[in-house]
Amino acid sequence: MKTISKKLNKEEIENFGKEVEELRTEIMAKVGKEDADHIKRIYKAYRYTEVLGRGLIHFSFEPISFVCGTLLLSASKILNNMELGHNVMHGQYDWMNDSRFNSRTFEWDIVSDSKQWKFYHNYMHHTYTNVLGKDHDYGYNFTRLTEDQKWKPAHLTQPFTNLFLAMNFQWGVGAHGYRVEYMEIPKKQRKKRSLKDYKAVFFKKIELQMVKDYLFFPLLAGLNFPKVVLGNLIANLIRNLWTYAVIFCGHFTENAESFSVEDIQGETKAQWYLRQLKGSSNLDGSNFFYTMTGHLSHQIEHHMFPDMPAKRYREAAPRLKAICAKYGQNYNTGSFVKQFASVWKRIIAYSLPDTYAGKLMGTKKIYLEPQVSLVDNAISFVNPETKEISAV
Repeated sequence: MKTISKKLNKEEIENFGKEVEELRTEIMAKVGKEDADHIKRIYKAYRYTEVLGRGLIHFSFEPISFVCGTLLLSASKILNNMELGHNVMHGQYDWMNDSRFNSRTFEWDIVSDSKQWKFYHNYMHHTYTNVLGKDHDYGYNFTRLTEDQKWKPAHLTQPFTNLFLAMNFQWGVGAHGYRVEYMEIPKKQRKKRSLKDYKAVFFKKIELQMVKDYLFFPLLAGLNFPKVVLGNLIANLIRNLWTYAVIFCGHFTENAESFSVEDIQGETKAQWYLRQLKGSSNLDGSNFFYTMTGHLSHQIEHHMFPDMPAKRYREAAPRLKAICAKYGQNYNTGSFVKQFASVWKRIIAYSLPDTYAGKLMGTKKIYLEPQVSLVDNAISFVNPETKEISAV
């Protein structure tokens, strides 16, 4: 995939990485009480919205209180999934020595088992971000997103399978987990029993979630059993749609790049930073919006600094953006509508053979190197691929 960033030489890459690492070190040195207070407030918000939401659903006698309860329960599930679960399980708050926020003991409110998720996400995805054949999160092994992936007739269905995935995202994430763990076992060591073992962990988590949402709480409501089941079903659907949208915006926008295994041979830390930048996308919005995305609105910063308390990404973002501008690197950010539209443009385009996919994706933008005239200080831009010059 072509890049729209300036091509850096080895020295420039290492200097870029050095500045990024210095930024990380500076911000991590500030981590402390402010971050602990933030995650404790989020935990309280998650608990209060759950209690209030479930209470309104249980005791509602008209549609308004039922809708309010369902929306509050949805917000609680989103907070648990994003700002709490995702970030806590990245180890961002292990230093607090609080069992509520410890990556080794935290279990989230979705059907995906936390240990399976940490293997395929924290290790496989964050190590091999957007590397074809290594990052199983890239298209979740069924969505074609680049011409570097061979087209098959089955890809014609991916706009529809992605709609289904969006509505059932927690199930997709959960089923993805046990499959990735099994696929990463060397083939000679694979046994049918191994796959059954991994699947059993997933099914156990399903059982726990189903009992809680669709049996325990509905039974407490007595005759209101069907209404509570419906409220939980809608809350889970809203959470699924939201998390799908945020996560896909962070990885699969039009200008998010993919890489081959050969691209990462002998990769240095600086080159790893550069790959995280090129393979990620951000979302612009308010502080409330950032919180409800679990700060995955700042996917670029998250991929560079996965163990940094997520609220700190707001502080890192403008400075990282300045570093990127200094080195001619595209900092991929935009509104939610713009980024999500580009995700679907990509999903639809690459569902088709390359001839049609290329037409739909259009001409890829390329970085134009600025060039200043020594005679009159006029600025022009040079296409590094064709050497064509265009004036300002």
